[in-house]
Amino acid sequence: MTPHIGITPKNLKKSTAMLATILSNEMTLYVKTRKFHWNISGNSFMELHKLFEEQYRILEANIDEVAERISQLGEKTIGTMKEFIDNSTLKESPKEYASQKHMLEELLENHEQLVTEFREFIPAFENDDNNDIGSADFVTGLLQQHEKMAWVLRRYQV
Repeated sequence: MTPHIGITPKNLKKSTAMLATILSNEMTLYVKTRKFHWNISGNSFMELHKLFEEQYRILEANIDEVAERISQLGEKTIGTMKEFIDNSTLKESPKEYASQKHMLEELLENHEQLVTEFREFIPAFENDDNNDIGSADFVTGLLQQHEKMAWVLRRYQV
């Protein structure tokens, strides 16, 4: 059933398409962070193991929130790995096992990429034509979380 919340059905579809990309990116980054959590080794093993766990738990919560936002706007939520990969702007590295340094660099790059993309999505949600202020505000909160996770990862760069 289409919600009647002051956004046209056409614009609801635009919003949910952007949210599907965000959902796919959150899922891709979640899987990558879990992979790094499982495969971290070296001098800072336990510290980074715990850091990655903390971050993937935040991402896991984000995934659920984004999926629910899509549903709130009247659309079905994608849910297969193929759909996530097809809709994600982040890239995976199958069969590659990065060094500790590369793991930190890759996660930092991914978080910064998402922050940059969110800065583009927010005005698209809230423009006069779309009028989806709720999604703009929601994505602003996600942006702030990714900025903080990026900041923590950036502190490991020497």
